[in-house]
Amino acid sequence: MKLKSRLFTAFLIITTIPLLLVCLSISIIIGYQNNEIKQVYDVKTDSITAISNPVQLLSRLTKGVYNEIVLMAAKNPDKFEDNEYVNYLEKELTGKYSYLVIRKEDTFLYSGNTTKFEKIQNSIPKFGKYTGTVEGGLYVDGQYPFLLKQQDFHFSDGTEGSVIIITELDTLIPQIKASAIQLLLSLISIIILTASVLIIWIYRSVIIPINTLHAATNAMKEGNLDYSIEGDPEDEIGRLCVDFEEMRIRLKELIDVRLRYEQEMKELISNISHDLRTPITAIKGYAEGIMDGVADTKEKQEKYLKTIYTKANDLSALVDELSFYSKIDCNTMPYTFSCLNLGDYFEDCFGEINLDLEVKNIEVEYHNDTDKDTKVNVDAEQLKRVVNNIVGNSVKYMNRKNGRIMIRIMEGGSFNRPEDVVICIEDNGVGIPKKDLPYVFERFYRADASRNSTKGGTGLGLAIAKKIIEDHMGTIWAESDEEKGTAIFFSLKKCKECPEQEQSINEG
Repeated sequence: MKLKSRLFTAFLIITTIPLLLVCLSISIIIGYQNNEIKQVYDVKTDSITAISNPVQLLSRLTKGVYNEIVLMAAKNPDKFEDNEYVNYLEKELTGKYSYLVIRKEDTFLYSGNTTKFEKIQNSIPKFGKYTGTVEGGLYVDGQYPFLLKQQDFHFSDGTEGSVIIITELDTLIPQIKASAIQLLLSLISIIILTASVLIIWIYRSVIIPINTLHAATNAMKEGNLDYSIEGDPEDEIGRLCVDFEEMRIRLKELIDVRLRYEQEMKELISNISHDLRTPITAIKGYAEGIMDGVADTKEKQEKYLKTIYTKANDLSALVDELSFYSKIDCNTMPYTFSCLNLGDYFEDCFGEINLDLEVKNIEVEYHNDTDKDTKVNVDAEQLKRVVNNIVGNSVKYMNRKNGRIMIRIMEGGSFNRPEDVVICIEDNGVGIPKKDLPYVFERFYRADASRNSTKGGTGLGLAIAKKIIEDHMGTIWAESDEEKGTAIFFSLKKCKECPEQEQSINEG
């Protein structure tokens, strides 16, 4: 869930859930208290009136008796001095938490509850001072609150009289207070519950991912790039975790590449040191032989000088290869592409290769299965370097007295490359172990870890060939069987149109 949606959901939770819970709590509390009031006061009314206007409720309890008193005061006021009639009225008020008081002049003739009346008699309004209504009566506050209904009249002798109905509130007021306390406690509980739910939800959806991200950051700061985290891509924090994970992976790859590059450079320095030491040692030895007079004949001197010259050429070739690879690795090698006839080009290559390998007792075969007019757009010099590197690699690992190298040109259709031609250079040498086959085109990689002097090399030949073929928009791959031989395949694009002029491309 997105952070925006979370905030909106939190807003709904904050506003809706407390409101619903408060309404439910009020309904339950009012229903409970209303039921209690009905049981205590024996009156039927709606819940809202019972709680919001309790005075009106209590006034209803004595309404009938009060109406009878009003009528009697108008018709026969002396009736209130009749004990039998007074006891009748008092009996009518029994169970309504009310009692009767009769006053004549300033003397109270009757009180239905003398003990309680003594506590409130000073609060009784004087004759003619009653301000209550017939429906609601008069609520008198104080230490002992009560509801009062008073009817003033004149006895037959002209004296002032009052009939008073007093309704006790000491039972109802605690219920109202209890309701208020219950509502307050419910509100506090609802707020705490809602806040707790939101805190837990926010903690799980926001704080935990942030803490996870913080832990991952600390792990990365300490150099641990294997500390992986997951995130939900549907929300902002989750996307941040996903981006962080991608950054971690990318950074780990870059560091691995850097470490691998540093390791390769160490291997390169080691390889160069080894490969330079052999010809330098030979040059030094033969030069000392000449200076010390060991080569005391003209024939020996010529042999020593020829060896020195050969070893110097090996050094030069090694330096050239390293220099070339530095250019091709930095993409600064210029290419000059031209549309060449494939058959004619490889026939020339075959002639040069055959002449060089004939002296090494290696037979070279050449087959061209493509149309004689097939042309490819290539850099002739760099493509020749590819062929020489592959052939040189085959010669280096040729362990047979009668070696054989076959060069074959095929249509790319049989390799699912209808617009390409595929060149295969196959030998019958030692082959490449399956475990080493995926790495033969990596720079500085050598299946022969011993680096004996008969094989030597920098391990750059096939890596250079791979880079050149890829710059020609082609593909190179290898197939091999141990002790049977190795076949190196690479593809070249056919020319669609033969340009009139050569195309020079600098891969910088």
